[in-house]
Amino acid sequence: QVGLVESGGGSVQAGGSLRLSCATRVYPSRYICLGWFRQGPGKDREGVANIWLGDGRTFYVDSVKGRFTISHDYVKNTLGLQMDTLKPEDTGMYYCAAMLNAWGGCERRIDAYGDWGQGTQVTVSA
Repeated sequence: QVGLVESGGGSVQAGGSLRLSCATRVYPSRYICLGWFRQGPGKDREGVANIWLGDGRTFYVDSVKGRFTISHDYVKNTLGLQMDTLKPEDTGMYYCAAMLNAWGGCERRIDAYGDWGQGTQVTVSA
């Protein structure tokens, strides 16, 4: 069991910031990819950002580049997502997920991630 548990969601006005955290029991092997996904109202789930523990390589979807920062704390074994300059379109349920056996890096496909947290709600008002 990977045991992913998100926290840190909430409501904020546009332009504000939130920090999400995801506690995980997965052993922080270099061949692990951890990612953040979100699903807005009436929208499909999409990948927001991911990080490959092998070398810290990160990926961000274009809509959050320059505003969101993904990080991993090896000591606490916690995945983080710092979200700044939030926009109403960032509203949604945010999930952390783990991709095991990520030998060559992270995949962006949702079905590549086999372990998921329960999600935490982020609401950004105009």
